[in-house]
Amino acid sequence: MEKYITAPMDKATVRSLRAGDYVYITGTIYTARDAAHKRMNDAQDQGEELPLNWAGQVVYYMGPSPAREGRPIGSAGPTTASRMDKYAPKLLDMGLGAMIGKGKRSPQVVEAIIRNEAVYFAAVGGAGALLSKCIIKSEVLAYEDLGAEAIRRLEVENFPAIVVIDSKGNNLYETAAQEYAVE
Repeated sequence: MEKYITAPMDKATVRSLRAGDYVYITGTIYTARDAAHKRMNDAQDQGEELPLNWAGQVVYYMGPSPAREGRPIGSAGPTTASRMDKYAPKLLDMGLGAMIGKGKRSPQVVEAIIRNEAVYFAAVGGAGALLSKCIIKSEVLAYEDLGAEAIRRLEVENFPAIVVIDSKGNNLYETAAQEYAVE
């Protein structure tokens, strides 16, 4: 099923999504990769505030290439999500609404998705130049010294993604593999 959704996301929207749904996201999302996740984790461990309140927000695991003249961002393809798995449950417990990346997630992340009624989307790997056309504004929000791994606020319009793990724990990677298994 194809759905148009707005970010940040409310719980009703998250609950309405099912593994296998095609979505087009419009609104504000944030980028954060390995280095930013580690820095946020270290800040939390030291009792410091995070650079933003993650409740209801969407994080895109992406580090862009430099923007060409006249564009807000360069190529913007997804990073392998499992690299953030050791940090994701804590952010989900803080209210993170959704994650966008590529690849499978750990059982701990799936449990945290279910526990917090969140969702995991996949963006098409290798299509970073095309995905960047859906980004209409990009600005560094925090950790500018991390370069491409800084946390960015993105304004997106009809950003395409697929629901891989829904708020009930249905996992497209598992169901698709079973559906197309060769006996």
